[in-house]
Amino acid sequence: MTKSELIMRLAELHPHLYQRDVEKIVTTIFDEITEALARGDRVELRGFGAFSVKRRDARTGRNPRTGQAVDVEEKFIPFFKTGKQLREQLNTD
Repeated sequence: MTKSELIMRLAELHPHLYQRDVEKIVTTIFDEITEALARGDRVELRGFGAFSVKRRDARTGRNPRTGQAVDVEEKFIPFFKTGKQLREQLNTD
């Protein structure tokens, strides 16, 4: 599901809201999650999961084309861990 599909689906489920308002809500939520992660905070949505940032140390990698050693700088990557309810819902028989 893309962001625009999510907005359309929420607008269908809540006909009392204008689609432009739903779009503002979804965009605001995503922006807040992004800003929190950029600050190094953890974002937890109970039953859904938790977003956090993990640090990857600097290392020496290899260029797959030439095999030459390449220095890879330290970087931060987003990480998502599913919540218990979501995991259980996905694994029902």
